[in-house]
Amino acid sequence: MRKAVSSFVAIAAFAGLASTAAANDYTDAIQKMVDSDMRNWTQSEQVVAAVKEQNKKSANLSQSDIDSQDKKWRAETAGGDQSMINSVLGNSLSAYLKDVKNNAQGLYTEIFVMDMKGLNVGQSDVTSDYWQGDEAKWQKTYGVGPSAVLIDEVEFDDSSQTYQSQVSLAVVDPDTNQPIGAVTIGVNVEMLE
Repeated sequence: MRKAVSSFVAIAAFAGLASTAAANDYTDAIQKMVDSDMRNWTQSEQVVAAVKEQNKKSANLSQSDIDSQDKKWRAETAGGDQSMINSVLGNSLSAYLKDVKNNAQGLYTEIFVMDMKGLNVGQSDVTSDYWQGDEAKWQKTYGVGPSAVLIDEVEFDDSSQTYQSQVSLAVVDPDTNQPIGAVTIGVNVEMLE
């Protein structure tokens, strides 16, 4: 479970910088990563093809259908039958995202890709919910446009025991230059240079 760091003072103490400088340092460093690395692999053929394929399946889902799937996912995270979770974690996109995460050697704490409805398409790790469409990570990227980036505040992540920021950006169809989904990457800010 992630806990919000209550103030920039905590971030500044962690980073050893003044509060404004600490906030700017991590956002600047993450933005550089977005521009130099993340956009390349998040717009890869593997990601785009998987999102397009799921968009075909989810295009006609009602909000009730989405809520039902999200409820099933949340129940599976509690244990027992995890067929839905295993199906997503076992797909080729999830394997690709796990490789990206592993190759980042601890810099990335989690990666998940969402479709046009905000439903998970693939992920490196289990998320607490299946539908992200009600959250800023999807709304402020997919819903804004192809160049949208959201760099979230630094928070302590209990599962990885690190301070992290989630960065989200739109997944873009290269043929139309339109958003078709979104991706969120947890970045271990303790590893930023």
